[in-house]
Amino acid sequence: MTLIKINVKTFVCFVLIICGFESFSQDDISLESYRHGEGIRFSQDDSYSFRIRGWLQPWYQSTNYVGDNQISYANRFRMRRARINFEGNPGDQRFYYRLQFDLTGNGPERYLGAKKYLLDAFVRYNLTNQIRVTFGQRMPKTDNREVWMRSNTLQFVERSRLTSVFSSLREFGALFRGSFRMRNGSYIRSYFSVSNGDGENVFDQDKGGLKVGGRIDFLPFGTFANFGQWRQVDIVRELIPKLVVGGHYSVFNDMTSRRGRSESYSRQFIYINDLNNNGTIDKGEERLPDYTKYGIDFMFKYKGFFMLGEYVKSTVTVPGDINLRNNAYSDVPLNQQTYTSRFRQRVGRTTEFQDITPEQYVRSQMILGDAFNIQMGYLFKNGFSIDGRFTHLNSDEFSYMKSALYNNRPSQYTIGIGQFLTKNYGAKIQASYSWVDGSQGISDYRGSQYPISGDEQILRLMVTFSF
Repeated sequence: MTLIKINVKTFVCFVLIICGFESFSQDDISLESYRHGEGIRFSQDDSYSFRIRGWLQPWYQSTNYVGDNQISYANRFRMRRARINFEGNPGDQRFYYRLQFDLTGNGPERYLGAKKYLLDAFVRYNLTNQIRVTFGQRMPKTDNREVWMRSNTLQFVERSRLTSVFSSLREFGALFRGSFRMRNGSYIRSYFSVSNGDGENVFDQDKGGLKVGGRIDFLPFGTFANFGQWRQVDIVRELIPKLVVGGHYSVFNDMTSRRGRSESYSRQFIYINDLNNNGTIDKGEERLPDYTKYGIDFMFKYKGFFMLGEYVKSTVTVPGDINLRNNAYSDVPLNQQTYTSRFRQRVGRTTEFQDITPEQYVRSQMILGDAFNIQMGYLFKNGFSIDGRFTHLNSDEFSYMKSALYNNRPSQYTIGIGQFLTKNYGAKIQASYSWVDGSQGISDYRGSQYPISGDEQILRLMVTFSF
C-alpha cells in the first residue's frame, strides 16, 4: 500500500510539472472542454493544450472444467485496469507527449515480484504533415492490430488468445510513421521501428540485440471517423464502409526471451559456444537466436457492424554451435551462474526428462507457431451489442506453446454481449462466455501437476467507466 501512495504522489508531481504550476497561478490557462469518456482538456492561447483522461475496469472471471470430477469452479475478482493518461502539446503543435500509468501494477513484470505502473512514456514530433517520429515507450506497430487498440474500447472483455500469446505489448525505441493520401481518397500508412525488443520498463542494460520491423496499412475508403482505426466497435456508426488492410514484419536479433516481453524469466535465456569446454561464460562466446514474426490483418466498420481478422506466425534461426546453456529459472544473477551441457525437456506431465538437441531446447523455450483470430459484432442504436469470436493456435513441434500449463489450448470460441451506457466509450457493461478445446490435455489454474480431462469454460464480466 505504501508503494501505491508513493506513486500517486509521483503522478501529481507529473501533472504539476506538465501543466506548469506558475502558469495556473497567472490564470492564463483555461478549461477548454470536458466530455465524458474523452477526458478534461486545458488550453492556453491556442498554443498549449493538455488533457487528462483515464478509465476503471473492475472484472470478474469464473472458470469451469467440463467432464472433470476433481475441480469445478475457480472464481476470481480483480481490478483489471485503473488507467490514467496525461497528454498534450507543449506550445509547438508539432510536438506531442503522453504519459500513461496503470495504478493496479498489473503489467507483465508483476511476475518478477515488483509491480510496474508505467505504461506509455513518449514524445512525438511531426517532421512534415505526412511524416512523424516517436521516441520512447509505447505500443509497437509490429504486432497484430488488436494489441494497440485502447483497452476501454475493446469489443470483448479481454483481447484474443492470439494477442496474449504472440504480442510483445510495449517496447522502448523509435517509431517513424508516414501517412499519404491518394488521389482517389484512399490512404497508405507506413511504419518503421527500431526498439529494444524486450518489452516495457527495461531501464537497465540488457543482453541481446535490437528489434527492427515495420507495418504497411491500406485504407481504400479513407480514414475512420473519431480515430476509429485504433478503436473497436463501430460506436460512431460509419455512414460509408470503412476498411483497413495491413501487414507487419519484424526481426529480433540475438533474442534472450520467449517472444520479446519483459515478463518472468525474460531477458535471461543465454546460450554459449564454449570454445575451451570448461563450462564458464568467460571462456566462450554467446550464441543467441534470431526471432522473426510477421502477419496480416484487416478491420471493417459500417453502420454498427464491426469485423476484425488477424493472422500471425513466428519463426526462429538458432546458431548451430551452441553447447552450453544457463539456468534461466534460477534467481542467481546472470554473471554468477554456472552453465550446463544438459539440454532436456519434461516427458509429458511426469517428472521424468529426456535429452534433446541444443536447437530443440532453444525452440522449446520460445513462442513458435502461428495463429489466426476472427471476430465480429453488431452495435444496435440503443447501445446493445452482440459479438462472436473464434481463435485458433498452431504450435511448432518444439515450442513453449506446447506447455500444458501455458498455451496447450488450440481452439477457443467466445460469444459476448455488452451495453454501452453513453454515446461513446465512457461507460459500458460487458459479459462473455468462452469454450476452450481441451483435447490436447490442459491443466487447471493450479499448474501442470493438475491435469484436466475435460474442456475449459470461462465466464467473464467487466464494467468500464472512463473519465
